[in-house]
Amino acid sequence: MDGDSLEFTAIRGVQAGSAYYVVMVPLKIVPRLFKFEDEAMPADLRAQRVLNKARVPAIASYIANNANEYILSSLCASIDGEIEFVPAAAEGPLRKVGQLRIDLGATILINDGQHRRAAIEEAIRERPSLGNETISVVVFADRGLKRSQQMFADLNIHAVKPTRSIKLLYNHRDATAALSRDLVAAIPLFRDFTCYDSTSISNRSTKFFTLSSIHQATLELIGKSKAGKVDDTDKPLAIKFWSAVIANMPDWQRVGTREVSSYELRRDCIHAHGVAVQAIGKAGAQLIASCPNDWAERLVRLKDIDWSRANRALWDNRALVAGKVNISKNNVMLVTNVIVRTLGMTLTAEAQRIEDLYAPPAVPKLRAAS
Repeated sequence: MDGDSLEFTAIRGVQAGSAYYVVMVPLKIVPRLFKFEDEAMPADLRAQRVLNKARVPAIASYIANNANEYILSSLCASIDGEIEFVPAAAEGPLRKVGQLRIDLGATILINDGQHRRAAIEEAIRERPSLGNETISVVVFADRGLKRSQQMFADLNIHAVKPTRSIKLLYNHRDATAALSRDLVAAIPLFRDFTCYDSTSISNRSTKFFTLSSIHQATLELIGKSKAGKVDDTDKPLAIKFWSAVIANMPDWQRVGTREVSSYELRRDCIHAHGVAVQAIGKAGAQLIASCPNDWAERLVRLKDIDWSRANRALWDNRALVAGKVNISKNNVMLVTNVIVRTLGMTLTAEAQRIEDLYAPPAVPKLRAAS
């Protein structure tokens, strides 16, 4: 920085016929350098969305708690003011590398990354040593509000969040995600027929389970929350439970031996969907708590459930809504109720409440024993 300008080493590029620059900015400078528009300003006069303050602490905590391995994608900013690029050489590759000088009176606005900017500010307060580390910033010359708004739309319109299954596959900090990956690897049917890429399975897929449904069902089984601590007994219990479930689900075994296709079971049976997998895990937790010594033997009663989607009297408004399988919280509970009663247990007070409110009226509702 000199008296009249800020100066950064930059790389110059061209998009849509206009120059842009990539610079490295120390984290401690980010909060002071990049402004965020007043959220009180009307939406049509802003170039980005209102800051969601609830998101900032989670991002800040991620940065501060993973100081040796955090990663932040580039910020995108527009400069409304005088800028000058001085290349390192007149010809050759170095003509695209040089010094970017920004007038001190210029306004630099974030087009994309306002939550990262706010989180960086918070993380540095907690861990000042991060201040000298850097983040890359893609800088454009400001061409007015309309262009800045369009930039925000273009940067975000094609953004697609990764599916829950793929996040579980790649998340190596979450002990429960690791448990689910280990569980899938340990059980042949899961290993061979689990989809890691999505939370739903296409009709053409040969996969039968999703990693996300197995994960959620296993969390229900062991009574853990997302990103919870895993005990030494959790993995052996989960492997034993799901192995016992598979031993008492003949249709699942037929998928494993390829006597029936995954598509056929998804088309014809409730147990081929995540709502049933999660319900089995939820019922399993109650079974293990109620019958700690013989819960595995009791799972044989799973064979007594008519899982056919054609059994509309049982599954309409329980697992099926307007003829389609639904996986809402209430639907998981309603399917759990069928399993719980089939396994010879009584419904909890909350399960009974959901049963009374939402269970199909065409058949007698499941009742808890007095």
